[in-house]
Amino acid sequence: MAARIAPPPVLGTTYKLREAEGFLDLYFYRRVGFRLALLFAKVGLTPVAVTILGGLVGIVAGHLYYYRDLTTNIVGMALHVCANVLDNADGQLARLTGRGSRNGRIIDSLVDHLIFLNIYVHLAFRCLAEGAPPAIFLLALAAGVSHAMQGAAADYYRNGYLYYVTGRTQAQFDSTASLRSTFRELEWRREPWTKFLLAVYLNFTWQQEMLAPKLKRLREVVDRLYPQEVPEWLKARYAASAKGMFKWWGFLMTNTRMIILFVLLFLGRPIWYFWIELTVLNLLLILLLLQQNKMAESLWRLATEAGEQAQVRP
Repeated sequence: MAARIAPPPVLGTTYKLREAEGFLDLYFYRRVGFRLALLFAKVGLTPVAVTILGGLVGIVAGHLYYYRDLTTNIVGMALHVCANVLDNADGQLARLTGRGSRNGRIIDSLVDHLIFLNIYVHLAFRCLAEGAPPAIFLLALAAGVSHAMQGAAADYYRNGYLYYVTGRTQAQFDSTASLRSTFRELEWRREPWTKFLLAVYLNFTWQQEMLAPKLKRLREVVDRLYPQEVPEWLKARYAASAKGMFKWWGFLMTNTRMIILFVLLFLGRPIWYFWIELTVLNLLLILLLLQQNKMAESLWRLATEAGEQAQVRP
């Protein structure tokens, strides 16, 4: 009997969700990342190894942004793009090989933050060298905090969409309650690295829930009323309500920041990046949070009413 030949991997299987992907992700980063993921799988690289490689490339890119030389900056931009390709490839490799893990996701998030922290520090020192006052570091710090909040909110709502629309098993929509329980079970002496990573992730998830309290409340009532599976009517309603906001949340993700940064480096005005982060992107964050919390409030009322009706139905 002839051996069965496994079908070749398909690009679409390495997406989290197609409608959650941005234009550049779909038509550039995911395509290149997929090819790299296939190569990495053949040579036996782990997703975490790819994450670390991407982090090293991104850190070098950030250093090159310090210099007031456009050619050097362009090399940095090219390396930054390569780092982002690798950031896509690590997740695609994890989904391709079935080697995804919570620790891997946490390390990926830490590396992403480290890359941009490094960029902000180098940009601040560049601005200082160009004559900006020492207060530039306060501006960079405020922009960095804004960046972290924007990224956390965008990630939380994207995972919320995956949780409600595609099913709980495909989402990475953790809650502080469940994470805290797992954290208490771990011992620093036996599993210090795992407990440290979980502590970081617990703090990150707490920040997300603080930014989106209505979505947190919706999660709690849905989990209580529908412990087995999210009902189809709620999946459809959530998808219809949230899908239109995906493109706006995308403006708070990495691709938009990279484009803004590249343009300002070409113009020789990197300090403007901090101001755009503090003004335009924060304003967009506030508007999206208001809209998303309003949506979550409406769905919470519907879910509660449906649950109460189901309980009184004979």
